[in-house]
Formats: sequence, structure tokens, C-alpha cells
Amino acid sequence: MKALVLAGGAGSRLRPITHTSAKQLVPVANKPVLFYGLEAIRDAGIREVGIVVGDTAAEIRAAVGDGSAFGLEVTYLPQDAPRGLAHAVLIAREFLGEDDFVMYLGDNFVVGGIDDLVDRFRAERPQAQIMLTRVSDPRAFGVAELDAAGRVVGLEEKPEHPKSDLALVGVYIFSPAVHRAVAGLKPSWRDELEITDAIQCLIDEGRRVESTVITGYWKDTGNVTDMLEVNRLVLEGVEPHVAGEVDESSELIGRVVVEAGATVTASRIVGPVIVGAGSVVRDSYLGPFTSIDRDCRIIDSEVEYSIVLRGASIDGVGRIEVSLIGREAEVTPAPRVPRAHRLVLGDHSKVQISK
Repeated sequence: MKALVLAGGAGSRLRPITHTSAKQLVPVANKPVLFYGLEAIRDAGIREVGIVVGDTAAEIRAAVGDGSAFGLEVTYLPQDAPRGLAHAVLIAREFLGEDDFVMYLGDNFVVGGIDDLVDRFRAERPQAQIMLTRVSDPRAFGVAELDAAGRVVGLEEKPEHPKSDLALVGVYIFSPAVHRAVAGLKPSWRDELEITDAIQCLIDEGRRVESTVITGYWKDTGNVTDMLEVNRLVLEGVEPHVAGEVDESSELIGRVVVEAGATVTASRIVGPVIVGAGSVVRDSYLGPFTSIDRDCRIIDSEVEYSIVLRGASIDGVGRIEVSLIGREAEVTPAPRVPRAHRLVLGDHSKVQISK
């Protein structure tokens, strides 16, 4: 079995962060989301991985390399533009050959890995196996319809009137039978080749498509709210560890990680929190569910339930919460007079300002 990892999306919902960074490399607990997926694939016993890349190919290649750091063999598959999940299967045809394969969306996060899903596929040998989860608004997802026995009988992509609340999670397993279905597809109303249409073709041909409704945790980390929620979940599992320098006037409470090379001075940190290598925290408070990436500076400030990316600086701004601060960003206090807000914002930014 091989794996096909999709890492070519534009990440429009995470702008302006993704104007300068691949969405799959935005860190959760100081580790890129993509890495969690690659580790799950490795842990399921898969070694050969094809990564579909687009405009951010150079950045993905620099981060993942040849895959040896993960115990994998990686092949990069360029895609000229995001043209749908089935299009990724189409361009990966030569790499996949006649092998079964897992298709894994690189910005998805599945707690507990995919071992059980892979084992079930190998044992039962359907033509396709999908993961489903119940969602409050199915209109934003691919949606599955099941019969009384739990067999998949229909799929729709982002339907206006969903037939169920079961959304497709971004992990699929296919036999080579899917290639013929993909080859016969026409673009949808979104002008994309939809993987839901390919799976529907298999169903219409009488092929067996199985599903698993997961009760564990899954998130598509495509927006800031979901990124922060996944960060919270991962930090819940960290164990306290101090490899950096913490002075006697500082207080660490609960599950706090201070990585080697980081310094904490005259500050209070209430975990779960991780402070990355080379970062400086001085005269500050860090509250629960906060990730400070490497080489950051947090001075005379309060940060809680937030992600601060590499090299960012927060100095003297009081309290920040529920925020995602980009790489090398600088956050400083505004002049007291005149009363005004001075902003330099990237395209499609969203800013909340109190009156």
C-alpha cells in the first residue's frame, strides 16, 4: 500500500498567514500539521508516499525532504493548480501503479492515527473505504448517505440540501479500481474533479464502498478557529519538561514545556504551554493552550489560547488571546494620543477593534 498526501491547496481561509507560508506547515504545538499526517501514515506501516504540491512546493520540499526523517520514501507530484481531489489521483496515476493507496489531506488532523482504518481495509478488501463524522452543518462538506445496513449508497459534494449529517473526513483508502472511475470524470459545478463523484461511480457499478463513522477527534485545520482548537487538543497531551533556562522569580504551573535555548525571566506560565527553542519570555504571563514557536520574544505582555509563529515579537501590549500571530510579526502598543488605530494588514485580513 502507498499513500497520496495532498499539500497543494492555496489556504485562502488562513490568509494572510498563507500568503507567505503553506497552510500544511502552520504549526500545531510547534509542529507542522502536515507532519502529524506523515507520522500517522508511517505508523500504519506505509513507506512510499507521493506528495501532491502546488505553488508552495519549494517550502514543502524544504520541510519534508526525501522523507527519511519520518521513515518514509517521498516522491513529489507537481499540480499546476488545485483542480479537485480526484485530479490529484489522476496526476498520481504513474506513481500509484496497481497498488492500494491511502489518500490523506495534508491539512487534516485525525486523533489516534489511521492504523485501524488501514487494517480493516486490508482484511475486508472493499474497493473504497471512507471515514465519516457527524457535523452540525453538512453543507460545507462532502456528505454520505447510508442504507439501513450502514452501506454507502450515495455521496454529494457540498449539497444545498444534505441527506445526512455524515461528512467525509479527509482520509480515504482505495483499490486500483478507482482509477477507471477517475479517468471518466467531468468537472463539477465547481470546475473540479470531485472524489465524491469517483466514489459514486464505484457505487453505481456495484463496487463495495465501506465507511467508518469515527467518534474520535477530527479537524480540517483550514481556518484560525480550527487551528487553535487542534492546538488545544495536542497541548492537552504534553508532559512538563524544562530544558531551557527559567529564573527563580518565574513560576511554571502545570504542563509547561520550555525547550532548550529558551529563557523565561520574571514570568508566570500556566500550562499547557510550549515555549520553543531560542524564545525569550520576560515580565509576561502565558496562559493555557498557548504555543510559542522558536526564536520569539514575549516581553511585558499576556498571551493565552494562541499560536505565535517563529520569530514573532510581542512587546508591551497587555493581553492577547484567541490569536494566530504570523512569522516575524511585530506586535507593539499604539501611541496613546491621538486615539487611533494604525494598521498594516495583508489581503483578506480580519481585525476586531474595541470601541
